[in-house]
Amino acid sequence: MVKLVAFAGSTRKESFNQAIIEVAVAGAIEAGAEVQLINLADYPMPMFNQDEEAAGGIPEHAQRFKELLIEADGFLIASPEYNSSYPALLKNAIDWASRQAGDEKVLAAYRGKVAGIMAASEGALGGMRVLVTLRMLLENIGTMVLPNQKAIARVHTLLDDNGNVADEKTIKQLKLLGKQTAELAAKVTAS
Repeated sequence: MVKLVAFAGSTRKESFNQAIIEVAVAGAIEAGAEVQLINLADYPMPMFNQDEEAAGGIPEHAQRFKELLIEADGFLIASPEYNSSYPALLKNAIDWASRQAGDEKVLAAYRGKVAGIMAASEGALGGMRVLVTLRMLLENIGTMVLPNQKAIARVHTLLDDNGNVADEKTIKQLKLLGKQTAELAAKVTAS
Protein backbone atom coordinates (compact mmCIF):
# COMPACT_ATOMS: atom_id res chain seq x y z
CA MET A 1 0.00 0.00 0.00
CA VAL A 2 1.25 3.47 -0.92
CA LYS A 3 2.13 5.69 2.04
CA LEU A 4 1.79 9.44 1.88
CA VAL A 5 2.56 12.15 4.42
CA ALA A 6 0.38 15.26 4.20
CA PHE A 7 0.96 18.64 5.80
CA ALA A 8 0.25 22.33 5.44
CA GLY A 9 2.93 25.01 5.56
CA SER A 10 0.86 26.87 8.12
CA THR A 11 0.18 26.27 11.79
CA ARG A 12 -2.39 29.08 12.04
CA LYS A 13 -5.68 28.22 13.70
CA GLU A 14 -8.37 27.83 11.05
CA SER A 15 -5.68 27.70 8.35
CA PHE A 16 -7.10 27.73 4.83
CA ASN A 17 -4.29 25.44 3.74
CA GLN A 18 -5.10 22.96 6.50
CA ALA A 19 -8.70 22.94 5.23
CA ILE A 20 -7.70 22.12 1.65
CA ILE A 21 -5.10 19.50 2.57
CA GLU A 22 -7.76 17.57 4.48
CA VAL A 23 -9.85 17.28 1.31
CA ALA A 24 -6.88 16.13 -0.78
CA VAL A 25 -6.09 13.55 1.91
CA ALA A 26 -9.63 12.18 1.57
CA GLY A 27 -9.08 11.74 -2.16
CA ALA A 28 -5.81 9.87 -1.62
CA ILE A 29 -7.43 7.59 0.96
CA GLU A 30 -10.32 6.87 -1.42
CA ALA A 31 -7.68 5.87 -3.99
CA GLY A 32 -6.28 3.30 -1.56
CA ALA A 33 -3.35 5.17 -0.03
CA GLU A 34 -2.41 5.16 3.62
CA VAL A 35 -2.06 8.84 4.55
CA GLN A 36 -0.60 10.36 7.68
CA LEU A 37 -1.84 13.93 8.07
CA ILE A 38 0.47 15.86 10.36
CA ASN A 39 0.62 19.40 11.70
CA LEU A 40 4.02 21.08 11.64
CA ALA A 41 3.16 22.62 15.03
CA ASP A 42 3.75 19.13 16.46
CA TYR A 43 7.33 19.22 15.09
CA PRO A 44 8.80 22.48 16.41
CA MET A 45 12.26 23.03 14.92
CA PRO A 46 14.81 25.78 15.39
CA MET A 47 15.74 27.78 12.32
CA PHE A 48 18.32 25.77 10.41
CA ASN A 49 21.87 26.74 11.30
CA GLN A 50 24.73 24.56 10.15
CA ASP A 51 26.89 25.50 13.16
CA GLU A 52 24.17 24.34 15.54
CA GLU A 53 23.72 21.16 13.51
CA ALA A 54 27.46 20.47 13.71
CA ALA A 55 27.44 21.03 17.49
CA GLY A 56 24.27 19.11 18.35
CA GLY A 57 23.12 17.13 15.34
CA ILE A 58 19.63 17.18 13.88
CA PRO A 59 17.10 18.24 16.55
CA GLU A 60 14.68 15.55 17.76
CA HIS A 61 11.53 16.95 16.12
CA ALA A 62 13.33 17.60 12.84
CA GLN A 63 14.62 14.01 12.86
CA ARG A 64 11.13 12.64 13.57
CA PHE A 65 9.72 14.70 10.69
CA LYS A 66 12.50 13.53 8.38
CA GLU A 67 11.87 9.88 9.30
CA LEU A 68 8.19 10.28 8.36
CA LEU A 69 9.24 11.55 4.95
CA ILE A 70 11.82 8.81 4.47
CA GLU A 71 9.21 6.13 5.22
CA ALA A 72 6.67 7.68 2.81
CA ASP A 73 6.32 7.13 -0.92
CA GLY A 74 5.10 10.67 -1.44
CA PHE A 75 3.66 13.84 -0.02
CA LEU A 76 0.67 16.14 -0.17
CA ILE A 77 1.69 19.70 0.66
CA ALA A 78 -0.50 22.80 0.97
CA SER A 79 1.31 26.10 1.28
CA PRO A 80 0.27 29.64 1.99
CA GLU A 81 1.88 32.29 -0.17
CA TYR A 82 4.07 34.81 1.63
CA ASN A 83 5.42 37.50 -0.68
CA SER A 84 5.16 35.23 -3.74
CA SER A 85 6.93 32.33 -2.03
CA TYR A 86 6.59 29.75 0.74
CA PRO A 87 6.63 30.59 4.45
CA ALA A 88 9.79 30.17 6.54
CA LEU A 89 8.06 27.42 8.56
CA LEU A 90 7.71 25.20 5.50
CA LYS A 91 11.16 25.94 4.07
CA ASN A 92 12.79 25.30 7.44
CA ALA A 93 11.08 21.90 7.81
CA ILE A 94 12.08 20.94 4.26
CA ASP A 95 15.67 22.07 4.92
CA TRP A 96 16.03 20.09 8.16
CA ALA A 97 14.66 16.95 6.51
CA SER A 98 17.20 17.34 3.70
CA ARG A 99 20.15 16.98 6.09
CA GLN A 100 22.07 13.73 5.95
CA ALA A 101 22.65 11.83 9.19
CA GLY A 102 24.81 8.77 9.67
CA ASP A 103 24.82 6.39 6.72
CA GLU A 104 21.60 7.72 5.16
CA LYS A 105 21.59 8.33 1.45
CA VAL A 106 21.82 11.97 0.45
CA LEU A 107 18.33 13.54 0.35
CA ALA A 108 16.79 10.23 1.48
CA ALA A 109 13.60 12.03 2.49
CA TYR A 110 13.00 13.36 -1.02
CA ARG A 111 14.71 11.44 -3.82
CA GLY A 112 12.40 9.16 -5.76
CA LYS A 113 9.30 10.49 -3.98
CA VAL A 114 6.17 12.05 -5.47
CA ALA A 115 4.41 15.24 -4.34
CA GLY A 116 1.03 16.80 -4.99
CA ILE A 117 1.08 20.52 -4.19
CA MET A 118 -1.68 23.01 -3.55
CA ALA A 119 -2.24 26.48 -2.13
CA ALA A 120 -5.15 28.54 -0.91
CA SER A 121 -5.60 32.23 -0.23
CA GLU A 122 -8.24 34.91 -0.01
CA GLY A 123 -6.73 36.57 -3.08
CA ALA A 124 -7.65 36.20 -6.72
CA LEU A 125 -4.62 34.04 -7.57
CA GLY A 126 -5.14 31.54 -4.76
CA GLY A 127 -1.46 31.25 -3.97
CA MET A 128 -0.48 30.34 -7.53
CA ARG A 129 2.95 32.03 -7.23
CA VAL A 130 4.02 29.90 -4.26
CA LEU A 131 3.40 26.76 -6.31
CA VAL A 132 6.09 27.83 -8.80
CA THR A 133 8.75 28.22 -6.11
CA LEU A 134 7.64 25.14 -4.15
CA ARG A 135 7.71 23.00 -7.31
CA MET A 136 11.21 24.25 -8.14
CA LEU A 137 12.47 23.52 -4.62
CA LEU A 138 11.02 20.01 -4.46
CA GLU A 139 12.20 19.05 -7.94
CA ASN A 140 15.70 20.33 -7.20
CA ILE A 141 15.94 17.93 -4.23
CA GLY A 142 14.74 14.94 -6.21
CA THR A 143 10.97 14.88 -5.73
CA MET A 144 8.69 14.38 -8.72
CA VAL A 145 5.90 16.97 -8.53
CA LEU A 146 2.62 16.22 -10.27
CA PRO A 147 1.83 18.52 -13.19
CA ASN A 148 -1.66 18.92 -11.74
CA GLN A 149 -1.56 21.45 -8.92
CA LYS A 150 -4.31 23.48 -7.31
CA ALA A 151 -4.42 27.16 -6.37
CA ILE A 152 -7.70 27.83 -4.57
CA ALA A 153 -8.64 31.50 -4.95
CA ARG A 154 -10.98 33.35 -2.60
CA VAL A 155 -10.98 30.27 -0.40
CA HIS A 156 -12.77 32.07 2.43
CA THR A 157 -15.91 32.10 0.26
CA LEU A 158 -15.74 28.31 -0.23
CA LEU A 159 -15.82 27.25 3.42
CA ASP A 160 -18.69 26.40 5.72
CA ASP A 161 -19.15 27.83 9.22
CA ASN A 162 -16.79 25.19 10.64
CA GLY A 163 -13.96 26.13 8.27
CA ASN A 164 -14.33 23.06 6.05
CA VAL A 165 -14.32 23.24 2.26
CA ALA A 166 -17.97 23.19 1.19
CA ASP A 167 -17.77 24.01 -2.52
CA GLU A 168 -18.38 20.82 -4.52
CA LYS A 169 -16.23 21.83 -7.49
CA THR A 170 -13.29 22.60 -5.19
CA ILE A 171 -13.76 19.35 -3.27
CA LYS A 172 -13.75 17.40 -6.54
CA GLN A 173 -10.53 19.13 -7.71
CA LEU A 174 -8.71 18.60 -4.43
CA LYS A 175 -9.78 14.96 -4.13
CA LEU A 176 -8.57 14.39 -7.69
CA LEU A 177 -5.16 15.84 -6.78
CA GLY A 178 -4.97 13.48 -3.79
CA LYS A 179 -6.02 10.53 -5.94
CA GLN A 180 -3.50 11.35 -8.69
CA THR A 181 -0.70 11.72 -6.13
CA ALA A 182 -1.51 8.30 -4.68
CA GLU A 183 -1.69 6.72 -8.13
CA LEU A 184 1.61 8.19 -9.32
CA ALA A 185 3.34 7.21 -6.08
CA ALA A 186 2.08 3.62 -6.62
CA LYS A 187 3.50 3.58 -10.15
CA VAL A 188 6.86 5.01 -9.06
CA THR A 189 7.09 2.59 -6.13
CA ALA A 190 6.29 -0.39 -8.37
CA SER A 191 8.99 0.45 -10.93
